[in-house]
Amino acid sequence: MRPYQSYVYAYPHKTAYRQLEPRPQLAELWAGEPQDALSLYLHIPFCEVRCGFCNLFTRIGSPDGLTTAYLDALERQAVAVRAALDEGARFEVAAFGGGTPTYLTARELERLCDLTEQRMGVDLRAVPLSVEASPDTATADRLEVLADRGTTRLSLGVQSFLDEEAKSAVRPQKRAAVEAALGRIRAAGFPVLNIDLIYGIDGQTGASWLRSLDAALAWRPEELYLYPLYVRPLTGLARRSDPPDRSMPQDWDTQRLALYRSGRDHLLAHGYRQVSMRMFRRADAAAEVAGEYSCQTDGMVGLGCGARSYTAGLHYSFDYAVNATEVRGIIDDYVATTDFGHAERGWPMDQDEARRRHLLQSLLQADGLELADYHRRFHSTPAEDFPAELAGFAERGWLADGPGRLALTAEGLAYSDAVGPALFSPAVRHRMAGHQAR
Repeated sequence: MRPYQSYVYAYPHKTAYRQLEPRPQLAELWAGEPQDALSLYLHIPFCEVRCGFCNLFTRIGSPDGLTTAYLDALERQAVAVRAALDEGARFEVAAFGGGTPTYLTARELERLCDLTEQRMGVDLRAVPLSVEASPDTATADRLEVLADRGTTRLSLGVQSFLDEEAKSAVRPQKRAAVEAALGRIRAAGFPVLNIDLIYGIDGQTGASWLRSLDAALAWRPEELYLYPLYVRPLTGLARRSDPPDRSMPQDWDTQRLALYRSGRDHLLAHGYRQVSMRMFRRADAAAEVAGEYSCQTDGMVGLGCGARSYTAGLHYSFDYAVNATEVRGIIDDYVATTDFGHAERGWPMDQDEARRRHLLQSLLQADGLELADYHRRFHSTPAEDFPAELAGFAERGWLADGPGRLALTAEGLAYSDAVGPALFSPAVRHRMAGHQAR
């Protein structure tokens, strides 16, 4: 089985979502939902450049006035969404993602924090707040705003500390700029620094991968994410004449798996604990400082044209695209919207899908799934609900023995991007296969 099939960070993926007819009202969707521990995500879809591997919903640059118009729309949406929630609804974690939230100016970031607090009722200094940034936009004035407003976790997309590898991944940056940004971030005093790195870049070797890791470790980040490179449709790398996943898929899989293992072992030897295939946390860093959203549960409130929201019965969002023209059109539609009281696109969640999601997201964490928790929620066991899938994992040696828990072995975690897709339902597979990439 190929180890790199799909990165499953949410189930089901947006490519399974379809237009909802009729559009349900948000007040009806959230009525009766537990609202004492919600998560809030605000999506900023702008970036200064588009990396060659990126298939996120993002726009490069912005015409005059567009960021202001976007924040205006975000505020209108916040008012409508807050009105749909219970008066006593409470948020326990928040995040600004993208795109690149720090594409916004310092003054715009102040406004983003203001509308989060004033329109959604979130005290950003009282809950964990995570913000994504890029080296060029991690300027001192922006970081000062974020630190003052209570940001607990700053995540920096570096991908590689080696200039030649960054260039190969079509990420125009210099190590000097990355190091300078990290210096400013550490000086700002965020409790948690996360650094994202990528392995499998064309021309990368085992030695160069370790050099990049050591450059990251010099900053003693509380968290590190190690991502395998994917070449996805409509991205810059996919437009190249001979991307590695088409020319030698088996060799590339072997290379990425070897790099993953060496990176994992290197971090474990340097005092990091593995949280998932991708995430590593420094052993002395407290998880509660950064705040974590549990994907097994519902209660995600998303604001912005690329954000998702999760209730028990429906996952929903706005339209999704990768192509620059399509993305611009979706953002233009969003900023022109005055009625944010309905869900537009989504996927209805039944009990089978809820079970799959809980099992999938739990197994992809190193700690695995607590069987008693699964039984309390679903009144069954994973073995009863998914006998064929779990038997297949066991045959490959991917399941670990442990009292009261179901977890992946170290080799199973290495194959997380095969384990996740193996648990997709036939209905989700059908919907994703019918999605037209644009």
